[in-house]
Amino acid sequence: MLNLSTNELAALLVATSFAAGLNVYATIATLGLLASFHLLPLPAQLHLLANWWTIAASAALFVIEFLADKVPVFDLIWNALHTFIRVPLAALLAYAATSQLSPGKQLLATLLGGVIALAAHGGKTAIRAAVTASPEPISNVGLSLSEDAIAIFLTWFASSHPYSAAAIVVLFLIAIVLFVGAVIRGLRALLQRAAHVLAS
Repeated sequence: MLNLSTNELAALLVATSFAAGLNVYATIATLGLLASFHLLPLPAQLHLLANWWTIAASAALFVIEFLADKVPVFDLIWNALHTFIRVPLAALLAYAATSQLSPGKQLLATLLGGVIALAAHGGKTAIRAAVTASPEPISNVGLSLSEDAIAIFLTWFASSHPYSAAAIVVLFLIAIVLFVGAVIRGLRALLQRAAHVLAS
């Protein structure tokens, strides 16, 4: 993340924060691999990510999540617990990546990273909850695989095309807002119908 303009750094953080909200272990492992192969220079505060022990640990945790996230119902518990992992780690990555900025801008970047990760994580959880109601497991597995692929792709793509990656994230965020809004409206209508039936 060195040798980037402030705008490029911001775009890169938007993409990696969203990726971390989907799968933080895949994001950290991908960042570490990109840095190890000199495809993405990291600031001194993030050099630990390029350590092979860090990469191996992240990859191992990714494999565990890869398996756990494919089990209907259990994946909801797993994702709920990871609210306290994905969001703080995304914020921490943003904080470390912007150490060269002023304290105010660094704080803003940290908050932005956390909020974007929370949006991605929340959207993932909401969509997963809707899909889990389906009796067949194929859609759940397919959705999980897509999330893993998006997290890895966005992290890799942002290393060379930060603006394009950030634009993709903006589209994802709009889709999440629309989907969650539709789910909330559907639930509200369902509750109103249930209340009407009970009242009559």
